[in-house]
Amino acid sequence: MSTHESSRESIVVPAISAPSSVSFVRSLGRRGVRPIAVSERETASGFASRYTAESHVVASPEESLPEYEDALLSLAKRPDVRTLVPMREADVLALARRREEFAEHVSTLWPSFEQLRTVHDRRRLVDAAADAGVNAPETELLSEVDDWDRNRIVKGRYSVLTHEYEPSVPPRKLLDPGATRYLEAGTEPDVASIRGEMRHDPIAQEFVDGDEYALWALYEDGDPVATCQKHQLRGWNYAGGTSVYRRTVRIPELERAGRALLDELDWHGFASVQFKRDVDGGEFTLMEINPRVWVSLPCSVRAGADFPLYFWRTAIGEPVDIDPDNAYEEDVATHLLRGEAAYLTSVLSKNESFVDPPTLAATAAGMAKSMYRPKHGGIDYLSADDPLPFVRGALNVSLGQMKNAL
Repeated sequence: MSTHESSRESIVVPAISAPSSVSFVRSLGRRGVRPIAVSERETASGFASRYTAESHVVASPEESLPEYEDALLSLAKRPDVRTLVPMREADVLALARRREEFAEHVSTLWPSFEQLRTVHDRRRLVDAAADAGVNAPETELLSEVDDWDRNRIVKGRYSVLTHEYEPSVPPRKLLDPGATRYLEAGTEPDVASIRGEMRHDPIAQEFVDGDEYALWALYEDGDPVATCQKHQLRGWNYAGGTSVYRRTVRIPELERAGRALLDELDWHGFASVQFKRDVDGGEFTLMEINPRVWVSLPCSVRAGADFPLYFWRTAIGEPVDIDPDNAYEEDVATHLLRGEAAYLTSVLSKNESFVDPPTLAATAAGMAKSMYRPKHGGIDYLSADDPLPFVRGALNVSLGQMKNAL
């Protein structure tokens, strides 16, 4: 028998620096599927899981996207591999760009390149939201703004910068469009400087205040396979960002808004539709769509919505039977510990515009209380039967901090 045990079925899982990857490996590995982890880093947390069947170090998609695509395609050609899962923007871009080639060998449960481009292009996404009847913030290209009388945020027009989206980007490269900037009303920014630093003409959106929510979804050919809802309680910083403490909720208006947009897009694959709900608890306003597995996947799995299993069964053509009334448990929460540390750091630095930071005392008390609330004590990465990814992740963070300090 070959080294990859061709008699068993495998899935390729990018071992990214997020708990979603390890959660995917554990869920399917426990069910007898062989997760094949790939990463550009030899120290990836996913490599340390007892449920990882194989580990492969591959080219970095940021340095050479074609080489990364070739590595994934080479694994897809193996007879035991049934599908691949997009864990981050680089993955879904690589898979969508060469979807027809992958389709010759595996099930392609991810969007077409044209679908992906609409989601990655935040200006086009706002237009799609209007067609779907979903509220979205006023959005303009930064170069088109002619008045500065309101608070705005500036962020990349595209979720990632690649040659297909921005011709000035070298064909082999995948670039970060840059961090979000806060522009206070009455102050005209140096538009040329911002465009130069962000390497393209970004968008300027009206600032929307409120709590962050998301509809997590898996779609197949325009139809929902499964959904789950998130309320973000703390982000990477006190103004928002990547979720580090979140809980499951059930809000009919959130479900309707998220599905309306995904239906309009005739979506295929994973999606996390991000919204803000106004401070009065009313209307949901679209922020963006993440067209891949969400970082906080352990929260939905812990609540009973096993999206890795749903993805696998859908990809191999097996039915997914879910009772809508019992699809997942409400008010289940998980924490990303290094993200909680980042949140605390942001409170101490107090450098975010438009949003008043909480006090340090309130932050510390809230963090301590949240860890002991019923159903809120889950820690991303941490698992009694698979402890090494948590240890490896902690070491990676510590070594990274030491390197930055030198």
